[in-house]
Amino acid sequence: MSNASVIIIGNEILSGRTLDQNANFIAKRCSKIGIFLEEVRIIPDVSKIITTSVKNLSKKYHNVFVTGGIGPTHDDITAKSVASAFKKKLVLNKIAKNLLENYYNNSNIKLNSSRMKMAYLPSRSTLILNPLTAAPGFKVKNVWVMAGVPKIMQSMFLTSVEPKLKKGKITHAMSVKVDKPEGDIAHILHEINMEFKTIDIGSYPYFTPPKAGTNIVFRSTDLIEIKKSLKKFCNILKSNDILFRIENNYSY
Repeated sequence: MSNASVIIIGNEILSGRTLDQNANFIAKRCSKIGIFLEEVRIIPDVSKIITTSVKNLSKKYHNVFVTGGIGPTHDDITAKSVASAFKKKLVLNKIAKNLLENYYNNSNIKLNSSRMKMAYLPSRSTLILNPLTAAPGFKVKNVWVMAGVPKIMQSMFLTSVEPKLKKGKITHAMSVKVDKPEGDIAHILHEINMEFKTIDIGSYPYFTPPKAGTNIVFRSTDLIEIKKSLKKFCNILKSNDILFRIENNYSY
């Protein structure tokens, strides 16, 4: 299965000023197309940290999705940092320049030197088109660099990134809502997990005073194995007079 990591760049995320939405969106899209997302990093607008993170993760994963830091301001240093990670020069991309000129010529906004900065990309990089504001992202080797603004990033990902990704097997999931705290059913989960080792079993407690319970999610690319493990789990719950409800069955 193809795997991936996400790098979220931005001091505003780390300070708590802005709530990250990009990692969640990319995670959901990866699940839908069979890419296993293994790691998410949130890092500051610091060139050395960006360069090191990109370099290390590109060696570790099939795909690295980077968001943030490709705008016109002084702290938008992602393009330069990624270029440094792969020992490339930052050059004026003619196609990006034309895209920006066309966009701003048709608007009431001036294409000044700050905005033209967005056309400077690592040499020999592939453009990631931006349907909303024209300023493109780019791809270097297995690293996909996109905007940090969620709506823009999402449009870039859906139109220019996802269609080019190697798809994997669809992941299926079934969930059970159990009317017991997870500590009361931990031994049952352990038993199921030991028998069905190919199934990813997640335990998610909830608390709605005065009641406490647990949502159990069974995930796998093998729907038959999910159903087998779920059936055994439910039979054990029944034998222990534990109330439960099968919530849903979905693929993503």
